[in-house]
Formats: sequence, C-alpha cells, structure tokens
Amino acid sequence: MAAHELDDLDRAILYALQDDARKISTSTIAKRMDVAPSTVRTRISCLEEDGVIAGYHAEVDYESTGLQLHTLIICTAPVPDREELAEEAQEVDGVVAVREVMTGVGNIHIEAVGLDGDDLSRIGRELDEIGLTIEDEDIIRNEYETPFKGFAVED
Repeated sequence: MAAHELDDLDRAILYALQDDARKISTSTIAKRMDVAPSTVRTRISCLEEDGVIAGYHAEVDYESTGLQLHTLIICTAPVPDREELAEEAQEVDGVVAVREVMTGVGNIHIEAVGLDGDDLSRIGRELDEIGLTIEDEDIIRNEYETPFKGFAVED
C-alpha cells in the first residue's frame, strides 16, 4: 500500500481522533484549522478509505466490569508462521488483542481477559495448541494511550 501523504489538516484530524474520537466534533476540528466542517468530514472519509484510519473502538476498563484478570501474554511463533498464528490467536475465546512484533523470541503479544485462573489456563492451553510458545504472562494493571505528538499542529 502506498503511503498517504499527510498535510496539516490530516494530522490535526488524526491527533484529535486519537485524543478522543467519541467527543470531538468535525465542527471543533474545523474551527481549530479554519476550514468548513464538510471539509473535515470529507477528509475523514478519505483517511478511512485509504486505510489510514483503520477503525474506531471502545476502550473497556475490564476491572470495572468485575474482570480483574486482564493479561498480557508474550508468545513466540516461528517467523514464517507468525501472521497466520496471530490470526488464529484472535479466535481463542478471551483474546481481545493480538500484536505481531518484529523480533524472534516474544514476537506475538496477546491481551486476554480471563474469568478466573482456570479460564486463563484454558486460554494458555489453546494458544499452545495452535502452535504458540508462551514466554511470559503478566496481569495488566492500567493502560494509558496518548495521541502521536507528530500529528499535533501548532495553532
């Protein structure tokens, strides 16, 4: 896929959406950038069509739902099979995110939510059965995200 050339408006849109996609309006972004709201809506559509904006999702605080076993599982997959195994890992009940990492050992990072210790054990067994080697597991206490500062546009 060819890289999408970003101008200041594109960067401002991406920064605003990363900061809080749910509460930011196209009118607010338009005012900041001194353009029409319809221009912002058109740009967002183009960024979505070009795959720059890949999606929107709800950020869930699992602990507040009573699910305290939100875990990070570091796995290793043979490099030739990494992408296929990452896709298969998404099918394991309880897995909520999978990241491929460009390293040998620990090249798949999996976030999973377990109902209890037995459920986490089941998730681990299923990951093992599809061909992943579990290297480490950690309970996620908190998670923080911030917009990429490179998209910030000076007012």
